[in-house]
Amino acid sequence: MSRLTIQLPEHIPFSTEIPVRVDDVNYGGHLGNDALVSLLHDARIRYLGAHGLSEGDCGGAGMVVTELAVTYLAEAFHGDNLRISLAVGDVGRTRVHFYYRVERTRDNVEIARAQTGMAFFDFTSRRPRRTPEAFRAALGTDEAA
Repeated sequence: MSRLTIQLPEHIPFSTEIPVRVDDVNYGGHLGNDALVSLLHDARIRYLGAHGLSEGDCGGAGMVVTELAVTYLAEAFHGDNLRISLAVGDVGRTRVHFYYRVERTRDNVEIARAQTGMAFFDFTSRRPRRTPEAFRAALGTDEAA
């Protein structure tokens, strides 16, 4: 089986730092995969919040995760501080991708790369929604084909 490759955008405009907590460590003594997904979620919330948005309201629609891909490149341990850099891309009619680089701050070792596909969603009608113009405007994204 070939290894999954996640291509990150050239420009990654946002980063935040999050420490690895004791609850994030698994039986192997390192950052667990489930904890990493939660850290990615936290970084995405911070990114959206920095633009006045949230997953519950991205300018008239909510967001739900439809895809997740992660490649693990190195270990992280309790007490490590992680820098999670994030970019948005592939904005479509009803969806968007987020791209993540996770690095350990003390030595700049890349721990992981990830990509999440998100669909815009109306939580009341339980139906997909078009990408809100307010989302495009807040994040400076171009109209997708």
